[in-house]
Formats: sequence, C-alpha cells, structure tokens
Amino acid sequence: MPSDKSNSIKIYNSLTGKKEPFKTITKGYVGMYVCGPTVYSNVHLGNLRTFISFDTIYRYLNHIGMKIRYVRNITDVGHMVEDSTEDRISEKARVEKIAPMEVVQKYTNDFHDTLKKFNLIPPSIEPTAQGHLIEQIELIKNMMDKKLAYEKNGSVYFDVMEYNKSNEYGILSRRNVEDLIHNTRKLDGQSDKKNPQDFALWKKAEPQHIMKWQSPWSLGFPGWHLECTAMSSKYLGEQFDIHGGGMDLKFPHHECEIAQANACFNTSPANYWMHANMLTLNGSKMSKSTGNSILPNEIISGDNKMLSKEFSPSVIRFFMMQAHYRSILDLSNDALLASEKGYHKLMDAVENLENLDTSSKTDFDVKGWVNNCYDAMNDDFNTPILIAKIFDVVKFINLVKAEKAEINKNDLKQVKTKLNEFVFDVLGLDKIKSNTSDDKIKSVVEILIELRDKARNDKDFELSDKIRDDLKNAGIILNDNNGKTDFTIN
Repeated sequence: MPSDKSNSIKIYNSLTGKKEPFKTITKGYVGMYVCGPTVYSNVHLGNLRTFISFDTIYRYLNHIGMKIRYVRNITDVGHMVEDSTEDRISEKARVEKIAPMEVVQKYTNDFHDTLKKFNLIPPSIEPTAQGHLIEQIELIKNMMDKKLAYEKNGSVYFDVMEYNKSNEYGILSRRNVEDLIHNTRKLDGQSDKKNPQDFALWKKAEPQHIMKWQSPWSLGFPGWHLECTAMSSKYLGEQFDIHGGGMDLKFPHHECEIAQANACFNTSPANYWMHANMLTLNGSKMSKSTGNSILPNEIISGDNKMLSKEFSPSVIRFFMMQAHYRSILDLSNDALLASEKGYHKLMDAVENLENLDTSSKTDFDVKGWVNNCYDAMNDDFNTPILIAKIFDVVKFINLVKAEKAEINKNDLKQVKTKLNEFVFDVLGLDKIKSNTSDDKIKSVVEILIELRDKARNDKDFELSDKIRDDLKNAGIILNDNNGKTDFTIN
C-alpha cells in the first residue's frame, strides 16, 4: 500500500459545507463516532444505507493502514416522539405484550443479524445508552453548574438562548436561532421551557412511563441528544475526528450534540461531520403509512409485492455503493436487476483472473489504474467512481480472456491483488462465485418445461415423462401445481 494515500484524503465536511483535506488529531489514528439505531423495530433500508456507507469508510481507512476506533451506539432507552404520549420502545412492548427490555433485545439481535448478512464489520465499541446513564447525569450537572441548563418540575432543559450568547446554536444546520421553532422530539411539559428552542436533557417520567431511572432531579429518562455526547466523549475524547450519521440527524440531533459538547468541554466534538443521504423507493419517500416501504430481509427473501425476485445482500450492497453516500439513491426493481447483472459480471472477472494466460507485455496501464482507484476513494470516498474504475479492468480482463489483449505475469499479479482488495476488502462484497452458470441452468430448465408443457398438450406423454424423469436423474425436480410448473435443484 503506498504510504502517502492517507495524506491525500478529502472529506466533505457538513460543518463547513466544503471538501477539506483529512487531517487527524493524532497521525495515523482515527476516532469515528456514528449514531446507531433506536432498537424498537426491524432496521429499515434507509438506516442500512447509512451503516453500509460508514462501514465502507471504515474499511477503506483500515485498508490504507490507519488505526481506527469506530464507536457506534445502541439507543435502548425510551424517548417520546412527535404527536405521541408514549415512547417507541414502551409502545412496542405494549403492542407485542412483552417487557421493554425484551423489545430492546429482540431488535438489537435483528440489527446485528441484518448487518452481518450485509457483511458489515462490527464497530470497535458498541455502547448502549442505558449503560451510560451515570455519564449522562454528570454531563447535565456540568451544564447546570455553568448556568447553561435549568431544572423545572423534575425535568432539565438546555438553555439555548443563554448558550447562544457566546456560541452559535445552528452552526451545523445553518439555522438562525431566533427563527427556530424547536422541532426536536415532542415531550410532555413543553410549557416548562424558558424558550421553545430549549431541548430536554432529562425528563421526569409520568407514572405510566415504563422506562425510567433515578436521578438527582426526578425518576425519569435522559434526553435523546445527551447519550451520544456522553458516549462519544467517553470513548473518543472531548474532540475526535469524524462524526457520522444520516442526513435526517443533522438537525436537531447533531446540532444539539455540538451545543452540549461546547457547553461541557468548550470544544466542538468532531472536526469532520459526515452525513449519508436518504434512500427513496420507486421515486418516492419510503413510508410505512403509505405502503411505500420494504425491509432488507424482504428483499433478500423475495417476500414482497414490489420486486420481481429475491436479491442477495451483496447485490443490494453493490447497488447502494453505485451512488455516492451524499447523493439521494432511488431503489427500484429495474435498478436492482441492473446491479445484479453488474455484480455477476464483476464476479465472473474475479474468477477469470485465475485462468488467464500471460505474455511478455501488457496492453493496460495497471499502475495508472491502481492510482485512479485510490484517487476515487480519497475524493470523499467516491464509491461510484471506484466501481467505474473497477469495470475498466473488468473490460480488460474479458479482452485478455478472449485473446484480444495481453498481460504479463507481474501485472497480472498486481491486478489480482488490487482487484480483490477493492472488491472484497474495501467495498465489502461477499467473495462468492458468480451464479451466471446457475442462471444458464435455470434458462435451460425453463425451456425444457415449455417443451414438456407442449408435449403434454399434444398428449405426447412419453416425451413429457422422459423430460421429467431425465431432469430428476440430473437432480432437478419438477413440481406441478395449479397448472404451473416450477423446479428445485437437489
């Protein structure tokens, strides 16, 4: 690995609104915090895209030799949401008739199982909000001592207007604090606030609220934003390199994190703020209420009404990386089919590398290709450009296989090494054989089924039985059901 690659990275910083050279606080080391899920439901596709984006960033930084501490939290405490009198975890516990911590465990397991299917590397540390209540309470005390937080009726709020006298609330989202109508998660007791912009650090729980803990102010629960400040500062320090999450978290969540860190530590928590953009479905925003929604496991299993077939996790991951993490990406049946075709073409090329003949020359600039791949990732982790460069070498591999181009032994070794590194180590695709041959078998069997159907219609039962029996002897079982025939391969 060229030693200068880590010095060439540029990252789009949401805080400044421009690409900046990536300079770590400690040379060769990266501290990265990514907001994890609130575990009250199955992980949805938009969240999955965010986690895949930062997994790819994590993989690339590892690949170029940087040492990373990657922290991604689990939110396992209940929070109120807008237009609700019940937090999501408690609500799900009531609906499913189980304890809140059973909800937490069930959907934490689902989160881990789903991410494993998509070949995500676990973070270095995965702290939980419940496991860091002491740290959150201490941060609240700190802010109260500095007169940047106040208690009212057992709840504690961050005083945005007081903070704004010497700081800038709205620096990340570029919002004017005077014009803000606070749109953080709606909580009971809003009239207790000094200002509508103030946000909760601790909420006194109502008697019916299930998830609650003891604090100096009341029996209650921490605010949504506080947990990330507590956990990021504990494991990465008061100031670290990268803070990531979905675009929807920029305001108010990340804005409030910046305010809390400045209040407690007199410094912004992260030098680089990175936000993955949203995922749409068939050109529209995904929404359970409108029915325009699909879960990752429903795509994998094919158990849905939106897609023509099932798609493997690697195909879905490959599809997601064909758009830049900061771009809106639209998922559709046609888009997944195109990605599947490209994925299999790529896997074919990886397999073909093992059997290429070498010669004394190479009709391809291998060194230039390698540099172009690194340049793509160094330019704000531009996976679509990296994929385009990868397909430049795929085209060349196919030419060599067809004996229309040549490659020497040393260059073949370099192409093998780098193609495998970029495809499997950086992009994180599964190293599996292409199923192009399986697709061909499927096509042949479908032709034979058509011939068998014709023979049966012509009352040529001898031929139809022969097709069925010969396929069975080859390990392919035909299944007749309601006038239709499908097959399984044993």
